[in-house]
Amino acid sequence: MMSHLAFVALAYGVTALTVAAMVLAIVLDGRARRRELADLEARGIRRRAAGADGIVS
Repeated sequence: MMSHLAFVALAYGVTALTVAAMVLAIVLDGRARRRELADLEARGIRRRAAGADGIVS
């Protein structure tokens, strides 16, 4: 049978791994979105909010 300390340590470990995985997913997704945006801008496709000079107001 598992002791209370082992249960708490396991719960904290699983939680830490879950949070780390979520942070990693967010960072990787942000990088992918920036690459996609750079690709679109390189092809001349601008955001609708950008004016003629390319500055977002």
